[in-house]
Amino acid sequence: MLKRISLTFLIVFSMTRPVQALADAAGCKDPDLFTRMIGFDIYGCHQAEFDRFEFTLASRKTEKIEGRFESIAYRMGDGQKPASSLQIVRNFENAAKAAGGSVVYEWDDFGLNVTLKLTRGTSEAWVYIKAFDNRYDMTIVRRVAMKQEVAADAASLAGSINETGKVAIYGIYFDTDKAEIKAESKPALEEIVKLLNKDATLKVYVVGHTDNVGSFDHNMTLSQARAESVVNALVKTGGIATTRLKAYGIGSLAAASTNRTDQGRAKNRRVELVAQ
Repeated sequence: MLKRISLTFLIVFSMTRPVQALADAAGCKDPDLFTRMIGFDIYGCHQAEFDRFEFTLASRKTEKIEGRFESIAYRMGDGQKPASSLQIVRNFENAAKAAGGSVVYEWDDFGLNVTLKLTRGTSEAWVYIKAFDNRYDMTIVRRVAMKQEVAADAASLAGSINETGKVAIYGIYFDTDKAEIKAESKPALEEIVKLLNKDATLKVYVVGHTDNVGSFDHNMTLSQARAESVVNALVKTGGIATTRLKAYGIGSLAAASTNRTDQGRAKNRRVELVAQ
């Protein structure tokens, strides 16, 4: 059920700066979530396709959000009218609310800090702003599942099966609520084929697992359909005999982690090979 999340917000608010030459750091620009405070320039930035940031949700409560990461540091330009930390934070809070977002938590700690959350459908962005001394830093994480670029090789799959009798495969992808295997699953499927070709006596149950989002009966049906899709792919493209494979779907009955967090639910959405 892993899926890519695309999030495009464009908030045009009272922070818009008149068009003029900006003294921004090379390669840096405003995010597509917000315009900037009038009179501020960018003096630093950093981006990562996938990273994690710990957002403060309340006093003594935080949550680590993973996804596309972006941080931008702003400072007041020379000769510009000063802006208080409160003015900066309130501008962004109002902009977030105008876009249907929410203020999660605001607090004082070496400046004024705020955590914002913006959602659109199933897309989600988290924003942390720290304002101090005519400067403000902004950190944005657009929650998204990491694109798996490394598939476990056949040897490691065999080692897990020999040791525990099973192995979890996290490199097989489906769109949300769908059973069709996505193209990026090819490397993982190829390693499963290698595993089965190397040991001609190995027979496996291909077991589909889901998280607990949605109804129990629906997830049982979905997990069965996904397991059958994997079996069909191994037979049709890998040439594996159908007598060596049996598909079963058990929904959320054998969770690998908690279903109370996004990270836990991601671990629960998987396909397992279990030795017969």
